[in-house]
Amino acid sequence: MEYLAYYIYCSKLHPAEDYIIKQPEPYRSMLLHLQVIIEHSITNFELKYKWSIPFYYVNGMPFCYLNASHKKQFVDLVFVKGNQLTVFKEYHVIENRKKMISLRYKSLDTIDDTVIKAVLQEALMLQ
Repeated sequence: MEYLAYYIYCSKLHPAEDYIIKQPEPYRSMLLHLQVIIEHSITNFELKYKWSIPFYYVNGMPFCYLNASHKKQFVDLVFVKGNQLTVFKEYHVIENRKKMISLRYKSLDTIDDTVIKAVLQEALMLQ
């Protein structure tokens, strides 16, 4: 049996993790990669399943979330206080938002860990 199928079969996943694991490729790989970066870069987080997406809370406050858009073919890492972020602004996607920004990815090879870690660190300082 394939490892992923076995993992899903044998474990009771958190609903947010279930969302990620059940995504078709390439979304699943991108979401898993982003999840690893987030969870290794921040502490005192809580992963929740809010509004049908994985949502990270830090110190009890909304911090960022992951969203796979199959229709538009991308994965977003969205920061709640994104309008206050200043690092790597050239990667910020705003799209009619007043407070949030996204880091948007269309393939696994476009994910730049350095950018994500820097944005995560600045977002933590704003939290």
